Amino acid sequence: MATPRLVYDDDCGFCKWCVRIALRHGEFEPVGFAELSPDQRARLPAAYESCMHLLTDDAVYSCGEALERVVARFGPGWRRAMNAARRLPFWERLRERGYRFVADRRSIWGRIRSCSDVE
Repeated sequence: MATPRLVYDDDCGFCKWCVRIALRHGEFEPVGFAELSPDQRARLPAAYESCMHLLTDDAVYSCGEALERVVARFGPGWRRAMNAARRLPFWERLRERGYRFVADRRSIWGRIRSCSDVE
């Protein structure tokens, strides 16, 4: 299986910082919105710039689900935690609301944590 591609807003310092954390703990190929190939862009939802995405060989995960899948790749403990969370009856709604809460306030979080590149 090919390394999954982590698609992110490369104009956002907070987003870059988050991708840097993901790269420290898991194996991903980072792809900024500006670097997307036509084929990659075609796989994404129409409003792809509203959140992060994880592209695997056979699936596209977006927003909170992408974050969940990324964290689950950090290692066995994180994978078990995500598997336990998925069993909660309200998990998907909580995951997406939590993601939106953070994503919609990127400029605020960027004042706390930010970087200029992901490497």
